[in-house]
Amino acid sequence: MKPIWIVDDDPSIRFVLEKALARENLPTRSFTHPREVLDALADADASDAARLPPQVLISDIRMPGGSGLQLLEQVRAQQPGLPVIIMTAYSDLDSAVSAFQRGAFEYLAKPFDLPKAVELIRRAVEESQREEIIEEQQPLQAEMLGQAPAMQDVFRAIGRLSQSQVTVLITGESGSGKELVARALHKHSPVSGGPFVAINTAAIPKDLLESELFGHERGAFTGAQTQRRGRFEQADGGTLFLDEIGDMPFDLQTRLLRVLSDGHFYRVGGHAPVKSKVRVIAATHQDLELRVRAGAFREDLFHRLNVIRLRLPALRERKEDVSMLARHFLQQSARQLGVEPKRIAESALQRLEEFSFPGNVRQLENICHWLTVMAPAQQISVKDLPPEVLQEQPGMATSSVVPAAEAVRPVVSIDSGADETAAQPAAADGVAPQAASSADELLVGAAMLTWEPLLNVQARALLESGQTDVWDVLSRRFESHLIRTALLVTHGRRMEAAQRLGIGRNTITRKIQELGLDVSEEH
Repeated sequence: MKPIWIVDDDPSIRFVLEKALARENLPTRSFTHPREVLDALADADASDAARLPPQVLISDIRMPGGSGLQLLEQVRAQQPGLPVIIMTAYSDLDSAVSAFQRGAFEYLAKPFDLPKAVELIRRAVEESQREEIIEEQQPLQAEMLGQAPAMQDVFRAIGRLSQSQVTVLITGESGSGKELVARALHKHSPVSGGPFVAINTAAIPKDLLESELFGHERGAFTGAQTQRRGRFEQADGGTLFLDEIGDMPFDLQTRLLRVLSDGHFYRVGGHAPVKSKVRVIAATHQDLELRVRAGAFREDLFHRLNVIRLRLPALRERKEDVSMLARHFLQQSARQLGVEPKRIAESALQRLEEFSFPGNVRQLENICHWLTVMAPAQQISVKDLPPEVLQEQPGMATSSVVPAAEAVRPVVSIDSGADETAAQPAAADGVAPQAASSADELLVGAAMLTWEPLLNVQARALLESGQTDVWDVLSRRFESHLIRTALLVTHGRRMEAAQRLGIGRNTITRKIQELGLDVSEEH
């Protein structure tokens, strides 16, 4: 085992720690000032028992010949994963803050309780050893991470499709990583040298979506000052990713079907056909079979898209991946913010694994970003986790989740019937939700989900994508769901729904028209 390095100009401190750690069978090596440590670090060799690098470094903060904080910076620059414990007899706020800002594992005030100090050092050793194992196992800059069987099925499917340009339909809940899968399919495909163009069909107003997809000619409509190439032309020779395809307006579905059939389309206001050779990958969080039966999605388009189907599991179905993903996102957030990556205690990881993650992997990423900024110490404990995690009682994760199914659905003939054997996520837009079996079940389900974290997830994703109409997009979604829910509760009676929402009858009628909601008249 690698030794614990102790640097302190006080021989009594070194002696006490050496003896205490020896009783714990932890080897030590002591130094009197920072220069010796840096020289020994430069000479360290993991293959030489006499020159092993440190497992943990314990340093005084004020010593002749240098500061422990300066030493901390220099050591972290050479070995960023090495836990460093700072000791000081001067227990002031500035020292503590400086130590943590520079990446200290923990801050130990003198005089310290020896058993507690040993416990802290042992915890640092365990963390250091765990990080070494993770670094060995985890590839750098991995496209996607996952050890769960359901994710391994997805990886195998991507590998089997690597020589194909077949159309793929990716299903899975919002935030589960559908675009990452689409990008991986493109990267490992024969058209990887071409562009990857993504468009979220739910995030663009209906009036603009046609122009976004197919482009427009100059003068096609007010404001069309020049000719514009659409996403199909931009993706020529590569891949076009149509996210949230289940939300595409019905009339545009017809145009999309025609492009998928013969590869030709017309720009808005154009008369000459345009040809584009594009591999299409579509994704949705909705049950397209249910949308087809409800008349909200074209059956022939569904069969065109449903050649190969990949189902991406929700994060609650792959609990064993939470620890790996959390550490990955903490490293990623630290790089983005230019700070030292924080470690996370096993107890905190266990609490995260018990969380239901309604926002899936995207929510975990946001939580890790929040922890990088807000957690007060270099090691994250349970009490540092955000309120939405702490407020959910352990074991309260949704029990009626869709079971993990095979990641790749069989090839379906374009002219054959839909394969309806696998469970799919419940419909979210445009289709009346299934009634709960009882009021109690409905209340329990509502208690398990909080909408604010999901709103944060959606808002951040849209803002980071560079979209400039986030307010309108999210406001429309919020109003749509609110009105649909009120009409569901009042069995379609608009006046009663308006009263319960606290708005006027004319307002709810106008909103239904503006939002294009397909709802029945009151009865």
